[in-house]
Amino acid sequence: MTANSSTINGNAVKDYRSNSLWRLTLRRILRQRSAIIGMVILGFLLVVAIFADVIAPYSPYQVLIGVEDVNKRQAPCIHLLGCPADQPQHIMGIDGNVRDEFSRIIHGTRVSLFVGFSTVGVAIIIGTLLGAIAGYAGGWLDNLIMRFLDVLLAFPSLLLAITIVSVLGKGLQNALLAIAIVSIPSYARVVRASVLSVKETAYVSASRALGGNHAHILFGRILPNAIAPLIVRGTLGIGTAILDAAALSFIGLGAQPPLAEWGQMLGSERNQVFTAPHLVFYPGIAIMLTVLSFNLLGDGLRDAIDPRLRSAE
Repeated sequence: MTANSSTINGNAVKDYRSNSLWRLTLRRILRQRSAIIGMVILGFLLVVAIFADVIAPYSPYQVLIGVEDVNKRQAPCIHLLGCPADQPQHIMGIDGNVRDEFSRIIHGTRVSLFVGFSTVGVAIIIGTLLGAIAGYAGGWLDNLIMRFLDVLLAFPSLLLAITIVSVLGKGLQNALLAIAIVSIPSYARVVRASVLSVKETAYVSASRALGGNHAHILFGRILPNAIAPLIVRGTLGIGTAILDAAALSFIGLGAQPPLAEWGQMLGSERNQVFTAPHLVFYPGIAIMLTVLSFNLLGDGLRDAIDPRLRSAE
């Protein structure tokens, strides 16, 4: 057998094992009821976010004074449930600025999903780099990076995010940056722990013996095999990021009017819980379902990737 044919056969075996591993992981995920429920809810939210302009009957910023005969904080009107046909239909009612609540809830899906994915994406990228370098290098560099991250972890995350936003100024972008910053240490610690365990394996030692450079060993050998816990942590972290962003918007530090963001919608109508409960109920349900979908998906992924389950098959 020639060297070229050996290389081709080796690559084919590697591709086959990789595909088999992905198929096995997918089968495990599909056997987790919580993961399936989370994926269904998340898929529904993604469809709503993508087609928000089609689904929403009004612009989220359109004030209906002079357009329709509606009142401020008017209760929901659904024709199929007995609302008079001569009244305009607003299935989630009218908010305090005479805008259609349903349209704002629909468009708020885009904002919340963007918040979750963007903040966790930034935190994962930076946290992965810091954790991987700290775990691989060890010594004084490891101590320097991890002690700095420990300082960030010493503060309650939401309190630290509030402090950062207060310094940078109100706004959704600053809120996203603050949430990303306070999330970095948790991802860095997860990656560092995985790197510390993977770098002692036989194939990493073989790569060193064959003369592999540090960048190739770290990013080509160690990280691809240490990323599974990060996927689970990131999925769970998206729900936490959405909740933190809603909390910042609720107290007036995050999204600013007239942006259709669920936390801001809750904060602006928090005093109407008894006079117009629909304006508090629907944004709260939207936040709950979104966070629940990521938590269920993250729990299912954790169970599917659990090494104890893998060894049992």
